[in-house]
Amino acid sequence: MLFSEELISSRDAGLGHDDWWKGAVVYQIYPRSFQDSDGDGVGDLRGILSRLDYLEALGVDVLWLSPVYRSPQADNGYDISDYRSIDPLFGTMEEFDALLGDAHARGMKIVMDLVVNHSSDEHPWFAASRSSKDDPKRDWYYWRPPRPGRAPGERGAEPNNWGSFFSGSAWTLDEATGEYYLHLFHRKQPDLNWENPQVRAAVHAMMNWWLDRGVDGFRMDVINLISKAPGLPDGEVLPGRAWGEGFPLVSEGPRLHEFLAEMRREVFDGRGGAALGSDVPLAVGEAPGVRIDKARLYSGAARRELDMVFQFDHVDLGLEAGKFRPRPLRPGELADCLSAWQEALADDGWNSLYLDNHDQPRAVSRFGDEKHWYASATALATALHLLRGTPFIYQGEELGMTNGVFGSVGDLRDVEALRYYDGAVAAGEDPGAVLEGLRAMGRDNARTPVQWDSSENAGFTSGAPWIGVTPNYREVNAAAQVGDPGSVHSYYRALIAIRHRLRVVALGSFERLDAGDPRVFAYRRALGEDRLLVVVNLSSDSVRPALADGGGLVQLLGNADETKGPCDALGPWEARVYLG
Repeated sequence: MLFSEELISSRDAGLGHDDWWKGAVVYQIYPRSFQDSDGDGVGDLRGILSRLDYLEALGVDVLWLSPVYRSPQADNGYDISDYRSIDPLFGTMEEFDALLGDAHARGMKIVMDLVVNHSSDEHPWFAASRSSKDDPKRDWYYWRPPRPGRAPGERGAEPNNWGSFFSGSAWTLDEATGEYYLHLFHRKQPDLNWENPQVRAAVHAMMNWWLDRGVDGFRMDVINLISKAPGLPDGEVLPGRAWGEGFPLVSEGPRLHEFLAEMRREVFDGRGGAALGSDVPLAVGEAPGVRIDKARLYSGAARRELDMVFQFDHVDLGLEAGKFRPRPLRPGELADCLSAWQEALADDGWNSLYLDNHDQPRAVSRFGDEKHWYASATALATALHLLRGTPFIYQGEELGMTNGVFGSVGDLRDVEALRYYDGAVAAGEDPGAVLEGLRAMGRDNARTPVQWDSSENAGFTSGAPWIGVTPNYREVNAAAQVGDPGSVHSYYRALIAIRHRLRVVALGSFERLDAGDPRVFAYRRALGEDRLLVVVNLSSDSVRPALADGGGLVQLLGNADETKGPCDALGPWEARVYLG
């Protein structure tokens, strides 16, 4: 690695209380796989607390915690049964408060994962709702009688033909009342009815409770699904599918932006900002399927609904045949997609920048080349982190962690994968082919334990881990990389330092450059007199970019050890950054 840190040591991005997040780096923690402190094989809050030194040294600004609320764990915590308590699996509220206080003392913020499109079926709200058709909370969820002329429980009696994202019908019959409830995900994740103002008020009150406790914001799970099409009509049944496509009828429904604007007013307005001398809370929304032409509706400055959204265009590349039937990406395809989003939000709105998270395979396995492990891990990081937007690092990404190894379906833990496997095999698909798709794209790839060292179970637990450790942990681990200037970890530290120091990275314009070869992703950032040139070979071939000579530019960073000019040949997955 080449890093000329002296070029930026005297600089500072200098952002204020209202836009601090534009110069920040977020680190996502999936608690059950981060660090176990008590030997039960599941990560916990005390485990996170024990690793704050590591996170502080890495340089990240925000810790986003995947759900730690009380939950039956049908979907690893994304099925919440009590929004105001900590699940004993992860610890206690006192331990959460200790984590929050220690993180704040180190200058790091804590953002909670908020899941309010649906709750758990074990939440008291749903228990009341299902108790009687006349219960005051009946309309807090979507209840519908069987289709006319059909008996409850009969195939085709479901209120509409929507399929669940986790396979099967999106409706489950409650035999006690003879009606069906809607669950876009698992049957234990009933959808909340946001049309009911009491639901919205209860959600707002809960969010304010956490912010009053000191939490610094929220990442909102599938927030673009909270408004459904009126009447819940049938969806189109695509060839080869058993169920109708409900997604177009639940994504970005007619009242979505009304609901988000109301949330802004009721929860976020009046908290922090320059006038109050404190940072505003962060509002991030996951929005699968959101299109470029709609993105400004979420994060445009005048609307102020959310600070940014997680869009899925780039992580959905190559999945036209289905999530578990990926095709190889074409040269330049990833760069083209990232550039399109940069250009769409160039003047208004804000991008979240990510390749990894708890729902995606590991970036170096999905978009890189494990045969060029170090180079592709750092090249992808370079291409992403210096774009306009807020970067998100998923735990272990800064170590170059790769996809897991799943020898059989018995090694899988994810409810989505297991339900898909059962359904596909029952429909006659080859079990080996189905498993191969899950190995490539399954969510369990992101959920293997963080690889802390080369000891048994990668230093994650003294017990039996809840999911298998990736076998390469003896070579790929934090202990081997921290302090090594040529490691993936050190490269991430450099990228974080560059964002903190250079205002052009936080606020500069983006211009895609034609490098004469689609395998090369080249772009320029500019702000006033400052220029940053990024040149990355996103391929396993050597290639020479056709760029201007770069007069007046000095190389700031590179994942090779020698200084080169912008037009010099790039080795496989080589990345270079120039400052001028």
